[in-house]
Amino acid sequence: MTPVAGVCAFPLVMLINPSFSAQTVSQFIAYAKANPGKINMASSTGIGGMDHVSGELFKVLAGVDLVHVPFRTTPLAELLSGQVQVYFAALATSIGYIKSGQLRALGVTTATRSDALPDVPTIGEFVSGYEASAWHGVTAPKETPVAIVDMINREVGRALADPGLQARITGLGGTLLAGSPTDFGRLIAEETEKWARVIKSAGIKAE
Repeated sequence: MTPVAGVCAFPLVMLINPSFSAQTVSQFIAYAKANPGKINMASSTGIGGMDHVSGELFKVLAGVDLVHVPFRTTPLAELLSGQVQVYFAALATSIGYIKSGQLRALGVTTATRSDALPDVPTIGEFVSGYEASAWHGVTAPKETPVAIVDMINREVGRALADPGLQARITGLGGTLLAGSPTDFGRLIAEETEKWARVIKSAGIKAE
């Protein structure tokens, strides 16, 4: 695999049903510590998906015991019905539920607040060192000529400069990742190392 270009990154958001007593991340942590193993944490992509490992990172850093409940589809219906209590969801797919008040956002997973939800704090404001984001980019087969990689990178950068596309991405809470192939390769390496540590710590095994 040859890194070509980063495209965009999106925060996840820590969601709970409004009937849940916690109003803040700190209150959620306090409740979880008082009720270990009694809170179900949903994920939508089975074992090892971004929503799953984001939750596992939270468990490690916050020191709480949440029960992972994997689903094959997005478990927003189960969260709405109260079958599960917390879900680290993609902001782009859950923002409508948040703005309508159907679900409560306790915090976004990125290091800074999202312009799409400026009143929602980051989880890192309560849990030191917490950060997670779902990023997207373009890669090419190994041994792809440098000239081809650079050409594709320029075209991706040109597309990301389009105001309409920028507005669409930022409106869903995303940020642009325009940069060089080296920049994108560095991101891949850093993220691979980070999440490998989380997977090992959590004892996550492939299905």
